[in-house]
Amino acid sequence: MKGKWHWNKIALVVGLYAAALHAIWAIVVALGVGQAYLDWILPLHFISNMYTVLSFNVLTALFLVVMAFIGGYIATLLFIWLWKIIKVKKG
Repeated sequence: MKGKWHWNKIALVVGLYAAALHAIWAIVVALGVGQAYLDWILPLHFISNMYTVLSFNVLTALFLVVMAFIGGYIATLLFIWLWKIIKVKKG
């Protein structure tokens, strides 16, 4: 179907993308280089680092990834819903 949006597929892709980014962060923390990364990247953005990376916890990492997926999925659904409301029909 040309021109038809598959809203569920779009939301799944964005949710998976958000989950993947957070999974990468969890891996960085598990490898023990999370603090070094923050100490390097934040000053590049003119931000002083006042954060400390906690020790890795598998359950916390799993919760992080799941919540990132859910948040990305729901945010995409809200965006699509708002887009449909404000979309101007071409005629």
